[in-house]
Amino acid sequence: MVSLFRRSALGGLVSAAVAPSAFAATWPERPVTWIVPFSRGTSADLYARPLAELVSKRLGQPMNIDNRTGGGGTMAATLFGRAEPNGYTMMVGYTGLTYASIIYPKSGAGFDFARDFLPISALAREPLVLAISPSRLEIADLQQFIAAAKAKPKSIEVGYDAPGTISHLALDLLAERAGLQFTQVPFRGGSQAIDPLLARRVDAAFVPPHAAAANAGKIRVLAIAGRRRDPVLPNVPTFSEAGLADFRVSQWFGLFAPRGTPEAVLDVMHGAVQAALAEPQIEAQWDKQGARVELESRAEFARFVGQEITRWDAIARAAKLSLE
Repeated sequence: MVSLFRRSALGGLVSAAVAPSAFAATWPERPVTWIVPFSRGTSADLYARPLAELVSKRLGQPMNIDNRTGGGGTMAATLFGRAEPNGYTMMVGYTGLTYASIIYPKSGAGFDFARDFLPISALAREPLVLAISPSRLEIADLQQFIAAAKAKPKSIEVGYDAPGTISHLALDLLAERAGLQFTQVPFRGGSQAIDPLLARRVDAAFVPPHAAAANAGKIRVLAIAGRRRDPVLPNVPTFSEAGLADFRVSQWFGLFAPRGTPEAVLDVMHGAVQAALAEPQIEAQWDKQGARVELESRAEFARFVGQEITRWDAIARAAKLSLE
């Protein structure tokens, strides 16, 4: 089962909030829109919808999902950046938006993630795993993989979902951290890199844990880029356990509000989302996706987001990524 990291102060997360204003005391009085920057059925959407349903029941108003696609989420983010900070527009942000202004300098110029997005709560964190095609690489573990890549630079072909995606930056980070050179093979969006890996068109790829678990007999998973092992792949070591310390890469999703939204509203929404995340059915659904959920304060989530902005911004700049 997915681990729920409950803080001792969880029960007081809402009660310890600042005293509600007259506005927040009656909020929400009408439906709240959650903008999701990807189409229906994608990971962001699959995490948002069941949570929105539970939050709706708790707050007594619908949480309407508005799927807005384009530009790796930057079109939705630009729209969101112009929303009224009245508590009735929220957005599901994700890892890619932390460095969007670097890889989309034109379309990403309409928002500043650190400035315009107020963190409310994490929704899900899905650590990536490094998997290989056993028929192409006779490698048993991560150390052998690193040794092979060092012995013959660019001899290993590694696929990734699309330029600028988290699997792309994970590959760049691995190359930088371990001093390796790969032949990089991009594919089109989603979780497509698993398909050429299965078709033996590439040697390796960073993929989501649930995709790796579903194809366990066809690929070999070397390591998971999380703090701990994953329930869907219990025998797969973390990168730290496999010999590469502190290598962590997750596709994460969180709920955000526009800058200027009343603090009391943020606290009410945070409490409702945290309560939904603690429901057993959410634990079960996230487990199937190989995702984790952490019950934490707004301040803790804000610190995490700040660290991610700093980290991925630097990696994207070093890689000189630009998709425009």
